[in-house]
Amino acid sequence: MLQVRTEAAPQQTWEVNYQPNGAITLNGEPFHWDIAPLGNGRYHLLYGGRSYTAELVTADYAAKTISLKLNGQKLELQAKDRFDLLLDKLGMSNAASQKVNDLKAPMPGLIVDIRVEPGQMVQKGDPLLVLEAMKMENILKAPGDGTVAAIKVALRDNVTKGQVLILFS
Repeated sequence: MLQVRTEAAPQQTWEVNYQPNGAITLNGEPFHWDIAPLGNGRYHLLYGGRSYTAELVTADYAAKTISLKLNGQKLELQAKDRFDLLLDKLGMSNAASQKVNDLKAPMPGLIVDIRVEPGQMVQKGDPLLVLEAMKMENILKAPGDGTVAAIKVALRDNVTKGQVLILFS
């Protein structure tokens, strides 16, 4: 189950359920549509006896946001799955979006490569540096989006577990 909400006024919310067999329900009612890809992120939709042209402008799957143009009008959508809704219910909705301030060494080792520099913008999953531990090279990746504020280690430095390696701004 997904809860999909428009970002701009007037805000609307829909409950969307989809089954492995392809059946979709919208707010508990069967949802029947025809969709035909036109190429380059553009689609032709038939729903409720009406024709629509849709264009996917941007999609951020990590943040679960989608920007569409539907018949030329821009539409911003935010989706929440059952886990997001549970976090909201428990008052922990910002837990997943907390700002990352630093990267710490997960284990003792030797810095064998530094792949970023101060001022560089990084995205979650980007490689930051390589830590050699127990004769294995471990690529340490960005835990979230941000900008590298400072690198607290140098090439060939020995580090201890928990030592701050990179600071983010």
